[in-house]
Amino acid sequence: MGRLDGRVAIVTGAGRGLGRAHALRLAAEGAAVVVNDLGGDVHGEGQDLTPAQQVAEEIRAQGGQAVVSGHDVADWAQAAQLVQTAVEAFGDLHVLVNNAGILRDRTLANMSEAEWDAVIRVHLKGHAATTRHALAYWRDRSKAGQAVKASIVHTTSIAAFAGSFGQANYSAAKLAIVGLSRVAALEGAKYGVRSNAVSPSARTRIGMETPGADQAFRPPDDSQAFDRLDPANVSPLVAWLAQADCPATAQVFHIYGNRLIVISMPSIVHDLRTNGRWTLEALDRELPRRLLTPPAITDFLEL
Repeated sequence: MGRLDGRVAIVTGAGRGLGRAHALRLAAEGAAVVVNDLGGDVHGEGQDLTPAQQVAEEIRAQGGQAVVSGHDVADWAQAAQLVQTAVEAFGDLHVLVNNAGILRDRTLANMSEAEWDAVIRVHLKGHAATTRHALAYWRDRSKAGQAVKASIVHTTSIAAFAGSFGQANYSAAKLAIVGLSRVAALEGAKYGVRSNAVSPSARTRIGMETPGADQAFRPPDDSQAFDRLDPANVSPLVAWLAQADCPATAQVFHIYGNRLIVISMPSIVHDLRTNGRWTLEALDRELPRRLLTPPAITDFLEL
């Protein structure tokens, strides 16, 4: 018996990397999986269903259930069709794992409008469109008197918390996804829907594009050593969040190898008061000694 027996899941960007690992783990726990992937390159160019088909075949070879989807998750209508694909193939939908993403790296002063729009579209709109249609499905089920125990897992990044040089579009989208997840948790609660965000540190096509990745994401020399950046390290958390009776909602997690961090956003560090309106002189006196050093991505990788 698997933890997810009888549950139906959609995993976006499931042809490679983290999405592939998530799809395989959910299926191993008994879920029927819609393996969604356009099959483009790391920049979002091209289309090839082969990676998604290979993952689905791997799931079926292990006795699981899977179908392939080539829907564009950032297209509002195709996102609706993706949800319908799950329902038509397996009779229901219980889990949505939003994972698809691309990179178009450029320093902000040199970034084109197209480079900004492409990344925001795939990451943020690609999370929002699927979430919108899944929520509508679960709302209608709930209003019809059906018991709904649904889970949405969004993919954020340490770039959302620390920023990442040359990735203004990616960092902005990933922080916005945290806000999206919180809203989905608030709006979905009355329908039986939970929503959480996971920030993974893992060796993926996108991860290897992160500045400094040649060092931080290098696999261990010893084949027997624990590989902290194996994408499969993240998938048990995703499977745990996908369970019908999981208690977590509106949470943000960062997972790195054997480290799992629950993140509080926002967290009040100082609550300063003055008499009436703040003056420039009072700000001069109070703020400089209380300003925080911004975190770096390496701070998270070295935890």
